[in-house]
Amino acid sequence: MVHAVDALLDNPYFETLAYLSVAVLALIVFLYIFEVVTRYNCWEEIRKGNLAVAMATGGKIFGICNIFRFSIEAGDTVYESMIWAAFGFVLLLAAYFLFEFMTPVFRIDEEIEKDNKAVGFIAMVLSVSLSYVIGAAVIF
Repeated sequence: MVHAVDALLDNPYFETLAYLSVAVLALIVFLYIFEVVTRYNCWEEIRKGNLAVAMATGGKIFGICNIFRFSIEAGDTVYESMIWAAFGFVLLLAAYFLFEFMTPVFRIDEEIEKDNKAVGFIAMVLSVSLSYVIGAAVIF
């Protein structure tokens, strides 16, 4: 079975489909985990038009996908990409908690839930920026 899958992955079309499928599935799982650790319901807030939540969530989506991009670009297999994506996600999650910890003046989640666009923007930029650092490390 493993050899049959590996043979399919030698085809660039199947390989692309595999990377995309794994990335979308991982994105759903990782966003669910972010949903669990935030104090607000991302999709409900986005439905209500909360731009701060949309920016923070968009940054998370970009960050997760960017880590996959670096892993794929490095020539890793689909299996290695999954491992690096999971590791990169843990690092992004740790950065999220660190961001919350390093701003004792106010609670990040509460400000984003209140539609504080400045905090949402900073959260988005942080996720995007750190994804480049994490991604660069994935290449080695």
